[in-house]
Amino acid sequence: MDEGVRWLSQDEQRVWRRLLDAISMLTEHIERRTQQDAGMPASYYEVLVVLSEAPDHTLRMSELASRSRFSRSRLSHAVTKLEAKGWVLRTSCPTDKRGALATLSDEGMTVLRAAAPHHVEAVREAVFDALSEEQVRKLGEIAGTIADGLADTCAAAEAEAAEGDEPGEQAERAGDERGHSARR
Repeated sequence: MDEGVRWLSQDEQRVWRRLLDAISMLTEHIERRTQQDAGMPASYYEVLVVLSEAPDHTLRMSELASRSRFSRSRLSHAVTKLEAKGWVLRTSCPTDKRGALATLSDEGMTVLRAAAPHHVEAVREAVFDALSEEQVRKLGEIAGTIADGLADTCAAAEAEAAEGDEPGEQAERAGDERGHSARR
């Protein structure tokens, strides 16, 4: 084995695999329940939620991609599907014609409001009902520590991906990153 590699101990390997199993099973559970209860993929639900929390229920597509942790191409595909259902409207950005805005429609808000109680119940059953108050607190701390530790790496990857963007998109992405760091 490579001498410079910090291999996982048996305990760390066990915890890592349990974490991967838990994330995979939780993701599968939420996906299945969201499809069953709301008739949409969990990723579409997430886009609707992010838009519902934005001022005027509107975000630039790049900000929506960042907040929902989607690639721009994946988000564009999702928004195209949501547009076809009448749940999201896509328009040109009035201040930068190269940019696009996504807006949650009234119909999209109605769909989201109908889906939200089912989603919350699925999350509650899978996560919070299984944990004590102390475990919930610790899980929050652990998740925060992991997310904070990855924030710079993820921001650097976004910046690297933006290198091929037009100058206006680079400025927009820089503004998005400042918004993310301020929220954390």
